[in-house]
Amino acid sequence: MTIQSRLTSTIAGVVLSLAGVACSQSMPVTPELREKWNDKTMFDLQAKTIDGKDIKFEDWKGKTVLVVNVASRCGFTRQYAGLQALQDQFKDRGLLIVGFPCNDFGGQEPGTETEIKSFCSSKYGVTFPMMSKVSVKPGKGQSPVYEFLGTRTGKLPGWNFCKYLVHPDGTTVEFFDSRADPGSAAFKAAIEKAITAKPADQTESGKSKPAAAS
Repeated sequence: MTIQSRLTSTIAGVVLSLAGVACSQSMPVTPELREKWNDKTMFDLQAKTIDGKDIKFEDWKGKTVLVVNVASRCGFTRQYAGLQALQDQFKDRGLLIVGFPCNDFGGQEPGTETEIKSFCSSKYGVTFPMMSKVSVKPGKGQSPVYEFLGTRTGKLPGWNFCKYLVHPDGTTVEFFDSRADPGSAAFKAAIEKAITAKPADQTESGKSKPAAAS
C-alpha cells in the first residue's frame, strides 16, 4: 500500500470517528440462524489462531471474552494500546481479549498473518490472543464466530474495532461500536460489570439458559 493510500485509509477512520458514524450494521437474523445458535454458547465455537493452529473456545469457559475486529491501518488502530492495557488490568480477574484481523472495511488490514502479528507485537506489545484473518460481513464467507455474535445481538461491525463483550455464561453478549474507547471509565465499568455478573437465568441444574437471539 502506498503512503497516499495509507493516509487515505487513516483519514477515513478519523473522519468516521469525528463524524459520529454508528460504525455498525444490522445482522440479518433468519429463523434458521436463530435455530442454529439458540442452544449454543461462545464456548461451543472454535477458530484458527494467527499462527494457523486450531483452538477450541471451551478452553476459555468461564472467562469474560472481549472480541474485537482489528486492523493495522485504521484511524482506530491506536485502540490496540487501550486493549492491551485492559488485558493487563483485568486478566487476573478472568478477562480475555481476542483480536480478529479483518480487511472488510477500507482495505485497512491487507497484510499476511505474519505481518499482522509482527505489527501488533512490535508496535503495541500485544500479548492477548490473535486469530487468523476473517470476514465479519453476513454471507457464506462470514466467520462462524461473527455469525453467532451477530445472531445474539442483531448487530455486526460496520467498521474496524467494534467490540463484543461476552459474559462468562457464554450467551450474554453486549455490542460496542468502534468509538467505544477501551481506556474510558465507561468501558472499564462495563468490563467490571460483566466480570462480576451472575447469570440472569439459571436452570435447576445450575447451568445458564441460552439468551434469546436478538
